[in-house]
Amino acid sequence: MPGTRKLGRPTAHRNAMLRGMVTYLFENGRIETTYTRAKEVSALADKMITIAKENTLASYRQLMAYLTKEDVVKKLTTTIVSDYEGVSGGYTQVLKAGPRRGDAAEMAIVRLTPVAKPEAKEEPKKPAKKAAKAAE
Repeated sequence: MPGTRKLGRPTAHRNAMLRGMVTYLFENGRIETTYTRAKEVSALADKMITIAKENTLASYRQLMAYLTKEDVVKKLTTTIVSDYEGVSGGYTQVLKAGPRRGDAAEMAIVRLTPVAKPEAKEEPKKPAKKAAKAAE
């Protein structure tokens, strides 16, 4: 697991919590949690996307072993990975959201980084009248 944060939980509870949060992130595209958890979830999600980009049976099995829903694994290997085809890292963003009302814990939003797809450059079209006069 990337990082060394224990998050105040026993190992099994911490691993189960992070697996669920990473699965939920891929399912919905964003989650809101505390800042320290967000940093751990972000690192794990980046690692899962990197594994999914290999597109082998072994990588699919690794994803199935970590994520808790099969349909999320299929979504990750088809839809999400195709968005990050030419990108070599930085698949998630952690945005601070201010303190939580009850206990003032620093909150953050983890989301998948939106990828700007390059648009094909279109040549400016010439007016039809000028083209017709040039042909005469």
